[in-house]
Amino acid sequence: MNTRSWLILVLCLCAPALSVKGADWPQWRGPNRTDVSTETGLLKSWPQNGPPLVWTFTNSGVGYSGPAIVGDRLFTMGARGETEYVFALDTHAGKELWATKVGPLFSEKRGDGPRCTPTIDGDRLYALGAKGDLVCLETETGKPVWKINLQKDLGGKVMSTWGYTESPLVDGNKVICTPGGAQGTLAALDKNTGKVLWRSTGLKELASYSSMVLAEIGGVQQYVQVTATGAAGVASADGRLLWKYVKDGFRVAVIPTPIVRDNYVYITSGYGAGCDLIKLTPAEKGFKAEKVYANKNMVNHHGGVILVGDDLFGYSESERAWVCQDFKSGNIVWEEKQKLKKGSVTCADGHFYCYSEDNGTVVLVQASPDGWKEGGRFKVPQESSLRKPDGRFWTHPVVANGHLYLRDQDLIFCFDVRDRAASAHR
Repeated sequence: MNTRSWLILVLCLCAPALSVKGADWPQWRGPNRTDVSTETGLLKSWPQNGPPLVWTFTNSGVGYSGPAIVGDRLFTMGARGETEYVFALDTHAGKELWATKVGPLFSEKRGDGPRCTPTIDGDRLYALGAKGDLVCLETETGKPVWKINLQKDLGGKVMSTWGYTESPLVDGNKVICTPGGAQGTLAALDKNTGKVLWRSTGLKELASYSSMVLAEIGGVQQYVQVTATGAAGVASADGRLLWKYVKDGFRVAVIPTPIVRDNYVYITSGYGAGCDLIKLTPAEKGFKAEKVYANKNMVNHHGGVILVGDDLFGYSESERAWVCQDFKSGNIVWEEKQKLKKGSVTCADGHFYCYSEDNGTVVLVQASPDGWKEGGRFKVPQESSLRKPDGRFWTHPVVANGHLYLRDQDLIFCFDVRDRAASAHR
């Protein structure tokens, strides 16, 4: 090997790859897709006007994509003009580092642009445009590695008219996505090339708007996904259908991510569908899926539900509003109808960050079975002029590395929520 070749090899081996740390948020709903951060040292209450605003980025374009954060990089998506992009920001100053085209603009009366949160895997990023363009990019430069379209290349079909909203899942050498349709609801692709490794030919439901989770149930590693008609699990090795559950009342759009604990799967949806808890027990060639309960104590549209301890928390479109629900029984632990309108939620350091879709108000609420215990609230400092009349503040909040990130279309806000006083006394 000559000197030049040796130098090129060394430079390639030394090329930066993003390493995920405990307080990072590398994908939709965080490292484990639970929307619960393990971060500590955050404020337990806020000043009257809220935590300090660090920066505002004003060129995110339109869309509802959330941020993925690893180290000092923030990755998200947005549409500028007639094109959807993935772009990267420096989290220290909120400055754009690069932007890469994904595909043509998806347009809809409730809001144009992409809905996917990018998934970060070392030196690669995976993101899905609303028209089905799945891309793999270099995280350092945004340079395209490969691209495939879930409709044109994989025969995909979504249950209704709001485009693809899923955030892809990376597992080992695979990137898993949900094209939907007759060739198989789920698809596993080689994450380095985009080549199809398998389709879930035993499951041919239309794609919903949910993002799947990776789980090990009964010693079997599987992908659990909500579909247009219920929920299902397929083997991670080959896409074989392990179980399927039909949910009464699913219609229009099914959005929330499923929640898995031990051998139980919790699903919920809006439009009057409610929630079910499913118990899985080993059976011949897979699992038997049995209904533990089905009720309308949690009718979650798209703000998400979080499991903390033995309780679930989220906004229910029934008359109950913000609800704390017992996971195993489905019973109401407490409800709060007056303090905040419908919204999305994330959890960090023992607190929920509730983000109103109505007016951009965010409220800090103690994650407790003892009721709504508020630690402060504030409203985003400005609203987007690009949001359509039928659109709302629908991007979920994210807490990563001591900072709270909120989005309203082209605007991304970064707030410092670290408890500096507590840190000083350690």
